[in-house]
Amino acid sequence: MTRDDILKTASELVNGDRARDYGDAKLNHQRIADGWNVIILAAIKNHGGVTPAHVALMMDWVKTSRLLETIDHEDSWVDKAAYSCLGGEFETE
Repeated sequence: MTRDDILKTASELVNGDRARDYGDAKLNHQRIADGWNVIILAAIKNHGGVTPAHVALMMDWVKTSRLLETIDHEDSWVDKAAYSCLGGEFETE
């Protein structure tokens, strides 16, 4: 795959399916930033920094933010479950 192929595919995604599924990109990214700020501040306060489990929470929040726009997006529900499993496992290791 060439750089032009990558850019063309990315353009098709952000202007097509992703735009329809997740709504306005800036609004979605602001929602994600808001949630990540809460998680990061708690991680620093309670654990001295961000751990792999916190990253799992952050990735879960990405999926939550997307579901707020399109609640019936099955892939996001599956991804949320996967991140929860990983985060829980990271904390028990």
